[in-house]
Amino acid sequence: MSLPIFPGSVDAAGQPATLGVMGGGQLGRMFVHAAQRLGYFTAVLDPDPQSPAGRVSHHHIQTSYSDANGLKQLASLCAAVTTEFENVPADALQALAASRPVAPGAASVAIAQNRIEEKAHFTASAGVAGVTCAPYAVIETPAQLAAVPADLLPGILKTARMGYDGKGQVRVADMAELAVAWAGLKGVPCVLEKLLPLKAECSVIVARGWDGAITGFAPQFNVHVGGILAVTAVYEGNMPLALSRRAWAATKSIASHIGYVGVLCVEFFVVDDGSADGALVVNEMAPRPHNSGHYTMDACDVSQFDLQVHAMAGLPLPQPRQHSPAIMLNLLGDVWFDAAGQPHAPDWQAVLALPGTRLHLYGKREARPGRKMGHLTITGADVASVKTVAHQAAQILSLPGMDALE
Repeated sequence: MSLPIFPGSVDAAGQPATLGVMGGGQLGRMFVHAAQRLGYFTAVLDPDPQSPAGRVSHHHIQTSYSDANGLKQLASLCAAVTTEFENVPADALQALAASRPVAPGAASVAIAQNRIEEKAHFTASAGVAGVTCAPYAVIETPAQLAAVPADLLPGILKTARMGYDGKGQVRVADMAELAVAWAGLKGVPCVLEKLLPLKAECSVIVARGWDGAITGFAPQFNVHVGGILAVTAVYEGNMPLALSRRAWAATKSIASHIGYVGVLCVEFFVVDDGSADGALVVNEMAPRPHNSGHYTMDACDVSQFDLQVHAMAGLPLPQPRQHSPAIMLNLLGDVWFDAAGQPHAPDWQAVLALPGTRLHLYGKREARPGRKMGHLTITGADVASVKTVAHQAAQILSLPGMDALE
């Protein structure tokens, strides 16, 4: 079946159009729901028999992401394939692309999987919008460690691969701490980033089609706690307009520079450079829908998952319209434990009595501290009322991060 893949269509054998996703987590689950609303069948490849996406999909292929037979089965079922997280092996996506459209492609995902390649890509593409990376050094050998410029310290040492939600990162103050930290990370390839005076964090989500068309959402203001997203706020005035425009321009350039197809999130730091608004620094990209874009399901007429479906299937990419100011609160497993660490049921009765609240739980069977279990979106007629309700919900559930919106 060639592009575009229309909803409700069938292949030469009379089989319904099926869209596949590598990964069965909550992002895959929300993709599956978006695809099914349009009438597509869905297939999920994930080794976990209880994966959130696998449990709601038409097909669940329970194999590892590199299993040749599993990949063959996915390709036989699907007209096109996407991914829900960046650590799916790029080689697996390349193998699928031999017979099926895959969005995003293996080359784009490979860049996002390696901070060294990612930094080089940002340097080559984001500068058109006047956006830079934090000053950094690559550390792959003892010689490179010894040659680190003193002005990069204090800094943050990050593993080049397999780092997300604050994992694989160590803050270091001087050369001695840097050497100890690199040894503690087993001497794997790393990037040392200069520690910058952080004012705020934000992200931009875009979708790019096979024809190069780009659409997306307004920049999201984000608050992280312990390296994990806690709060996303999206409404007029959430960020200085000049910074929003530069973040948008940089994200479009980052996507276009590599011929990206699919949904892409780029995260930025706003650093204090002495100016009123601060300077924009690009941090990392995620080749998939993103936690900071979950509000789009309730506050926009088109969600990030709708765009993911449209992009991979070769359908037109509509320009989303945000109809309500929104605040998204991330729900980690900590919510299911009291202050003494004992399991308890969250007070959903009180939360859902608040106006404009939309609760999304991901179908995960075990709550653990730090595990993403769901999110709560608050929408309303105006920013003030949304903030008031978000503060009330955060207080009921003991959620951190809302103070940053004051």
